[in-house]
Amino acid sequence: MNGIRAGKSGGAAADVIVLGGGVIGLTTALVLAGRGHRVRVWSGKPAAATTSAVAGALWWPYRIEPRDRVGDWSLKSLRWYEELAGRPRETGVRLVDGVHRGERLAALGAWAGQLKGVVEAGEGLRCRLPLIDMPVHLDWLEGQVRSAGGAVERRTVASFDEAAAEASAVVNCTGLGARNLVPDPGMRPVRGQLVLVENPGIQEWFTEADPASSETTYFFPQPGRLVLGGTALADDWSTVPDPRTAGEIVARCARVRPEIAAARVIGHRVGLRPARDAGVRIEAEALPGGGRLVHNYGHGGAGVTVALGCAEAAARLVG
Repeated sequence: MNGIRAGKSGGAAADVIVLGGGVIGLTTALVLAGRGHRVRVWSGKPAAATTSAVAGALWWPYRIEPRDRVGDWSLKSLRWYEELAGRPRETGVRLVDGVHRGERLAALGAWAGQLKGVVEAGEGLRCRLPLIDMPVHLDWLEGQVRSAGGAVERRTVASFDEAAAEASAVVNCTGLGARNLVPDPGMRPVRGQLVLVENPGIQEWFTEADPASSETTYFFPQPGRLVLGGTALADDWSTVPDPRTAGEIVARCARVRPEIAAARVIGHRVGLRPARDAGVRIEAEALPGGGRLVHNYGHGGAGVTVALGCAEAAARLVG
């Protein structure tokens, strides 16, 4: 599994504490446990209540910087998800066909040349990519961390010193929480709203996104639902679904697949993507008393896409 293997940990002791229980924190904890570390994850929320649980979540480098590193991180994660797709009920990962309307290979980075089976058609790029049922995947990640000897605990912190008092290394995977914890004023939310409907029989995913626009159009067939999106509203902290926005999302998706217009709405979701002005931050610094702090945050709209690649980069800095 790309170098991830089970390790052993004794009791509640730990040499690494990971702050944050979303996909970035849990994947990082799993990689660290696989490298022989005794790991504890501290998260103020259960995984099901994190931003990660709201994600669509199609593998694709979307709204994330820096470009010169994102490709490698994404491809490492892609290969892992391709393996996990062999056990979809357990891992939540499936390989699904779909279309990125308007995309062209020449406009993407060098990473696109490593994709398998991509066809450039008149409407855009047809691909078979990992589509992840995030509630299932997050539950699987938690289970894997525990099976590897780690612990997942409900705990919040007001400073890194609290974690450093109990472990020699601390990994900061707090997403938007880093805005106040670090503090990092370059962290800002990019609000995404989704509508969940009963699937009228759609088997392929679809996306059409203009990076310059706050409106996107996509639908992802997930088990038991069709996920419709979406929005990308910078600096909007509201987590309350807006009925007008929901209607506009359904209407945009129905222009692509008319049967969506009559699909019964079964839920609404809002997530705040943890964007950072300077892009993803993966770097280490010393803590008072000789401890080591490793940052791994600022993944914007592609935390799922780069989760394993970033986890491995952060783990190397832990040592």
